[in-house]
Amino acid sequence: MDWPPLPDYGCIVRWPADGQGFIHPDDVPIATRCFPSERVFRRDLFDGVYYHYSYGPLRFRLRPTMWLKVEAEGIDVGDQVETTGLGMERELFVARIKGMYFVRQKGRILYRLTRSDNLVPGLFASHQLRLITDKTNLRPGDTEYPEPKSIGSGETLSNWESIDPPESG
Repeated sequence: MDWPPLPDYGCIVRWPADGQGFIHPDDVPIATRCFPSERVFRRDLFDGVYYHYSYGPLRFRLRPTMWLKVEAEGIDVGDQVETTGLGMERELFVARIKGMYFVRQKGRILYRLTRSDNLVPGLFASHQLRLITDKTNLRPGDTEYPEPKSIGSGETLSNWESIDPPESG
């Protein structure tokens, strides 16, 4: 069976009809607080039985279940972003992503921001944000550079303390 490429993003908007048997027993208290909701979860790993989900610092495991897949926009809960201005209408500021919500009526993810531990009023779309958190994964360099070697034939300055600096002016 081909599993979806991970990580992927989505919402669990309805509670499954067969109870909470799909939740890992250790994660029931966390998971039952997180859904059903419009929150956009990140599905990071499948261990053969459970998918591992994250939402900022929250982590939980679920058996495969129905969910609404959402197209990723490259921004995650916890990332630092800068708002983009709109003429003179909007103040530019740096904030952290506090929440991600999929608004079905708009067909897009909207983001809740915090600034100095205070919630910023309103929700923001991805085109109103610029990611500051660097997520690039660079491969290690493979170029070998020669190490400089001293051959001992250069001049040395033996009386460097007695040299006066040039006069300015």
